[in-house]
Amino acid sequence: MSQKLDNVQLQEVPSRSNPNYTEVERFQMAYDKDNIELTRLGKRPVLKRNFGFMTMFGFNCTVMETWEIMMCQFGGNFTNGGFAGAVYGFLICWIGTVCVFTSMAELASMAPTSGGQYHWVSMLAPKSYQKFLSYIVGWFNTIGWQAIAAIGGFLVGNLIQGLIIINNPDYDPKAWQVTLILWATILFSVFVNTILSQFLPKIEGLILIFHVLTFFAVLIPLVYMAPHTDAKTVFTMSEEIRNASSVVPKVIVGSLLVNGVLAFLTLLSILFCIGNLDYVLEFPSLPFIAVIFQGIDNKAGTTAMVAIITILIIFAAVSFVATASRMTWSFARDRGLPGWKYLSKVDPRTSIPTTAVAVTMVLSCLLGLINIGSSVAFNDVLSLIIAGLYTSYLIGNVLLLWHRVRGTIGPYDDAQTGPTNIVQAGKLTWGPWKVPEPLGTIINIVGILYLIVVLFFSYWPTAMNPGAEGMNYSVLMVGAVAIWAVVYYFVWAHKIYTGPIIEVDFSNLS
Repeated sequence: MSQKLDNVQLQEVPSRSNPNYTEVERFQMAYDKDNIELTRLGKRPVLKRNFGFMTMFGFNCTVMETWEIMMCQFGGNFTNGGFAGAVYGFLICWIGTVCVFTSMAELASMAPTSGGQYHWVSMLAPKSYQKFLSYIVGWFNTIGWQAIAAIGGFLVGNLIQGLIIINNPDYDPKAWQVTLILWATILFSVFVNTILSQFLPKIEGLILIFHVLTFFAVLIPLVYMAPHTDAKTVFTMSEEIRNASSVVPKVIVGSLLVNGVLAFLTLLSILFCIGNLDYVLEFPSLPFIAVIFQGIDNKAGTTAMVAIITILIIFAAVSFVATASRMTWSFARDRGLPGWKYLSKVDPRTSIPTTAVAVTMVLSCLLGLINIGSSVAFNDVLSLIIAGLYTSYLIGNVLLLWHRVRGTIGPYDDAQTGPTNIVQAGKLTWGPWKVPEPLGTIINIVGILYLIVVLFFSYWPTAMNPGAEGMNYSVLMVGAVAIWAVVYYFVWAHKIYTGPIIEVDFSNLS
């Protein structure tokens, strides 16, 4: 049986487990199934499906870069929590994050589209709030990822300055130098995402191997060679993927678990090898570089180890730009952004949203200029990541819990051929990946509570009685974005934005 949807055939896909099919035939069946699932969500397949499980797992691990980021952020974590606070704070955050993204993995299985959170909010929200809520979530999600793209280049700049300080103690680091390195990193990321786009899945697969192997290459020498702190002191103080509806949730949860273990071991290693606290905390660049330098007492060795981390962060920036541009393209495709006609264009030759990539590059470079004027102001760009992304996560998780306790999401039906999980479908169904009850509900609730706590404290300063330099201006940054988004919505966007656009014709369906 076959039903036509605007030049897309909705048909039953044979089981790939049949031994009579060749590998090529199995691949084609998976490709057809992915396109059918996307079409049932009302979207035309326009991006190439270059990513399988391992390459997407590598992409996700590269985006997270958890053990590398843990090193880069060690100074702030340790200053705020000390030994015990760093350890137990990490465990709480890891458990909370796993709960949040497990629920989001269920949503990704229900609707594996590039739109992500704003698409899920649109399909879950009550009809009277569906349009506005999905629009706001789309803005926060897009802005949050644009900020992440800039932060990747900023970290690379600080790492390179740290390398120079180790090798030249007379070097005087300047903010404008970080900005120039940020620009160079973003340009390299754009080059990989456009000119080398066809090789990106293979690059991500290699980076996954590099990500794991270098973890041992960095930590084993550090732990072996460095003087150790007493243990008592430490502890008492988703449209370019094949088989997306199954692969995406497994990748989300799997990469969180793997990266969480690597990050926790990294944290413990640094705490045990921290050495002279005053030297580490007063180091003019990222404090973990001082930990490594003290630990192995060798400039060449420290340079090699920090260079490895720098390379990994550079490729994380490549993934940041890829994700930010896809989020921008997807929201523009649904007419949620100014200039959506141009931002939603895809290069017919490469199937890459080149305009969205270019806009991501420009925005990252402009954000980098803020660092020249004030590093405090640039650090507040981080608030857009936490407030923007976590707000979008919270709304989606709350709506999922609302449907969950009401029992309004039907079971997964592999044989269904009509529209699914959109307004036109008239009902919601789970995807092929779902956490069994009551565990699913418990995880959903824990994730929501964690997000509320994180968002609440993200607006507070990090010290008592802060001056202008230590003040947290997150509320100003987030408020400015929210005001602009709401004003644009009521002036113009409400006329053209209706939620995720249905790009196929369902009228032919019986």
